[in-house]
Amino acid sequence: MASVLLIEDDREIAATLGGALRTAGYELRHAPNGIKGQELYLEQRPDLIVTDMMMPGRGGFPVLEFLATQDDPPPAIMVTANEGGRHKAYAEMLGVVDYLRKPFAMDVLLEAAEKALDKYPPGTPGPRARVAAAEAAGGQNADDSATGEDE
Repeated sequence: MASVLLIEDDREIAATLGGALRTAGYELRHAPNGIKGQELYLEQRPDLIVTDMMMPGRGGFPVLEFLATQDDPPPAIMVTANEGGRHKAYAEMLGVVDYLRKPFAMDVLLEAAEKALDKYPPGTPGPRARVAAAEAAGGQNADDSATGEDE
């Protein structure tokens, strides 16, 4: 099964999210903040990252900014209690494949993880590699270029 790096500072939330992911069969690694999350990412190269937005030390946005500097990082899902639309837009600009507002049902997280890994299976180019390929192809959406369809 795929590996997931969960970056979440709240112990109870981490236990709940982590428990749901483990029960679904994912191999889980947990980091309590973005600093440790980046270290674990470099050591483990997980198939999926689930990160909180607001954390002490280093939050989710700096983690996403870091991932944007990496060669072919995995898909990322951001979870947050923040209601701001600008935050969601920025997260999407940084390449998140889903943005979940807390509280949410665990099946919503599992569906988002499954969807992300179906779209970007381990060992295939991730979201940022596809964006780069699309830009190199003249701006057409990389997913569309495979089917010849426009969005």
